[in-house]
Amino acid sequence: MNALKNWLANIVDLWHSVKDSNLQWQTDNREQLAQLKHAQVLAEKTLEAELKKRSVQLEHEIMLLRTQNDAELAMYKTKCSQDVKDYKQYLESLDQLKRSIQNSYTHLPEAVAFTIHHHAKYLLNKMWEAENFEEKMQYEIRLIKFMTTVHEDARLYLEGEISEKLPENTLSLIQER
Repeated sequence: MNALKNWLANIVDLWHSVKDSNLQWQTDNREQLAQLKHAQVLAEKTLEAELKKRSVQLEHEIMLLRTQNDAELAMYKTKCSQDVKDYKQYLESLDQLKRSIQNSYTHLPEAVAFTIHHHAKYLLNKMWEAENFEEKMQYEIRLIKFMTTVHEDARLYLEGEISEKLPENTLSLIQER
């Protein structure tokens, strides 16, 4: 039993020794631990301030991007609206062209007037769908030349300066396609 008491006493002594050692370490390092805690608190506050600052910057950047995108969208919508308006005016002009042909060449089969109108619409669509400016300009020039030729054929026919029953110059432009 004495061995058991000695063994228990050794364990209790060891436990007290570890406890004293731990207490002594904490006492010896209290200032360093306080400095570490203080440094940790400062680092957390610095990080929090930096995150708030960055958050404000990001919100500002997002606001600028939204404003820029809204302005670009408004400009694009205006451009698209104007494009649609222009396209409608072109279509009205082509319908007027078709009526002019039908009025000028009363004997002209309706299919020929529709073919001329269809070709003008084809040129308009090609011009509208052209990807680059140069190609767009080429189709616009072709459309203007075509419409001018149609009107000139109609004028010459009405004034009696040509006796052909068909608008030959216009039809030859369609064949060039």
